[in-house]
Amino acid sequence: MNGKNNMAIGFLIMGLFMAYGFLLIYLRDFAPGKEEWANSYSIGKHFEARLAHVHGNLFAFLNVLIGYLLLRFSSQLKNVKAISWLALTGLLMPIGILSEVYFGLPPVLVLVGAIAMTASVLWLGFAFLKMKPITPQ
Repeated sequence: MNGKNNMAIGFLIMGLFMAYGFLLIYLRDFAPGKEEWANSYSIGKHFEARLAHVHGNLFAFLNVLIGYLLLRFSSQLKNVKAISWLALTGLLMPIGILSEVYFGLPPVLVLVGAIAMTASVLWLGFAFLKMKPITPQ
């Protein structure tokens, strides 16, 4: 895996979390009990649902960006496959938030995903620091 899957999965997950945003709009503006939902803006399931929406799109975008960079610089970077897998594993974080909200599961996936995404970003940053400059041709 050299970044292509990060881009493809990143765009697909981004689309899903964008669609999830429509559900959140429905819950806020049209669903029965919308006033109660709107009043719980900063607490409980409402807050957690918004966290999942925002982090899902952020982590999906990070996968698109990381995937592009891994594809573009794969011949000059080390550990491309590991960085790619860590970034994809990072998507467990917003999925974990949703599993907490809707299924009451413990936040294990949130922690695993957050640690994996942070590690992939840091690892890629260090890989770029160690990369030899590109000489113009």
